[in-house]
This record gives sequence, structure tokens and C-alpha cells, in this order.
Amino acid sequence: MALTPCSARDARVVLASAAQAAHVTAAELARVIVAAPHGTALPAHVERALRHAVESARSPVRPAPAPAPPVAMLANRALTEKLLARFRACQASLAAEPGSEEARREMDDVTYTLCVLMGRLRAYDAVMAAQERLDLSA
Repeated sequence: MALTPCSARDARVVLASAAQAAHVTAAELARVIVAAPHGTALPAHVERALRHAVESARSPVRPAPAPAPPVAMLANRALTEKLLARFRACQASLAAEPGSEEARREMDDVTYTLCVLMGRLRAYDAVMAAQERLDLSA
């Protein structure tokens, strides 16, 4: 612990962590470390565990970033109705003419707008959220 200035408590935590990682007791680890300056080499697994424990102790602990607060805005009812009706019309157009490029572009446009308006990533989720919004405000 001479190379890593720390309190006695922190030194015990580092040694306990290294002992656990090396699958030895803290007393055995201490004996091996004390014998090392007198010509006894540290076993590789003990040296690795000790190095990792010291590096972990030196690394600052960063708290996880706080999650973004949820957005609590409701979509306008009239606009939601209009977009949902347009979505259903696009579904019918695509069913009637599956190869129509214009119908496909219109469907992509209304789906994207609905996803943005409802704050969803998938079209299915956006349609369900729009339907729920209309059911709640009825």
C-alpha cells in the first residue's frame, strides 16, 4: 500500500478484494505480500488480483447518469384524429395498390409524423398510443 496512499480502512478493502479475487484468505495474502521483498515471488494469480484491486481503488467511482425525465405532453386530439384517419386511409390505399410508390411515400410520411407526435419509436406503438389517447379523451 506504500505505492497507493490510502487509509488503513481503504487498504483493508483493497486487500480483502484482492484476496477474494485470488481465492485466498486475507491473512494468506498478507503473508505472501510481506514475504515478497525477501525474495519470494508473488504467485501470478495473486499478483494479478492485487494489481486489479489497486487499480480499482485508484479509479474514481462515477455515478450513473440520471435518466431523463419523461415528457408529459399530450398530443392535440384533433391532430391525433386527423393523423390516425390518414394512417387508416394509407393502409387501405396500400392494400388496394401494393406497388404504388406514392401510396408508400404517403404511408411513410404519416407513420413518421404519428411516431413523432406520440413520442414512440415504432409505428405499431404510435398507432396504439394514438388510439389510446383518443379513447381516453372521449
